[in-house]
Amino acid sequence: MGNSITRRSFTRNFAAAAIAGFAAPYVRAGEADKYPKGKFVDMHTHLGQTWNTTKDLTADDLLKWMDEHEVAQAVVLPLVSPESSSYLLTTDSILAKTLPHRDRLIPFCCIDPRTTFSGGPKGLEAMLRRYVDQGAKGFGEHKPGVPIDDSRSMMIYAVCGRVGLPILFHLDNLRNTDKPGLPGLEKAIKEHPNTIFIGHGPGWWASISGSMTQSDLGGYPAGAVVPGGAMERLMDTYPNIYADLSAGSGAGALQRDMKFAREFLIRRADRIVFGTDYLSPGQPVPQFTVLGKLDLPEEVAAKIFRGNARRLLKI
Repeated sequence: MGNSITRRSFTRNFAAAAIAGFAAPYVRAGEADKYPKGKFVDMHTHLGQTWNTTKDLTADDLLKWMDEHEVAQAVVLPLVSPESSSYLLTTDSILAKTLPHRDRLIPFCCIDPRTTFSGGPKGLEAMLRRYVDQGAKGFGEHKPGVPIDDSRSMMIYAVCGRVGLPILFHLDNLRNTDKPGLPGLEKAIKEHPNTIFIGHGPGWWASISGSMTQSDLGGYPAGAVVPGGAMERLMDTYPNIYADLSAGSGAGALQRDMKFAREFLIRRADRIVFGTDYLSPGQPVPQFTVLGKLDLPEEVAAKIFRGNARRLLKI
């Protein structure tokens, strides 16, 4: 029947959208039954007290906020490196806090590359598989104070590829350091083609634009996006690099040039994931407002808001 639609199929699809609580981005057949209600999967949240200037965020707090913002599911990330936060959020604590809510709260695991363990790659793999057996679906937030292509991190990338854990990393001038053009990140991505990398942080998002300086990698550059950004080049070249829209770095990169942002998200629709970096009660989250202004096509929004995350995490 080509592009025509029967009354029965229209009624079925409309009912599915009504059950999910929204009409656009549309709900695919069966999605409303398979997943919790909501149009977003947030790839980047934390539980506990992250900074000495923020408040403790409980699982109940996070779930309440998710309900208020149509977030169906959220990834909860540990922070285990001393440079990553004021208070460490261990993998074991995240696994425990998310356990009663695994339909909605998805734990990741993380190991600092400077951790002492025996057995080389096999010992590291045993540690990661222990976390996977307890429900971990990815690795991160990888945020150590070493170069992003540090040999110890490179071993982690290789093992995560074998275990099947996507890596969400933070990049700036203190954590996972690199140079303009991101040569260290390119080395990591190129040498581990079976490992999925998800970019986050000031250094990653500043690299959406060309003409970068070293200080730009640690900040939030403003102004129109200049062609030739390292992010675009890496995403053109390597299919295993994705982008996480979370935090001020992600929202700020989009706000620099809203026309470019819309074109970028459409062009990269298969490799962008929605995220907020929500970590404290009452925290402002600009992603909802910024994305709402871009009027993305329904297919694009469905991928970015939730589809890509579920595909990467195999949920």
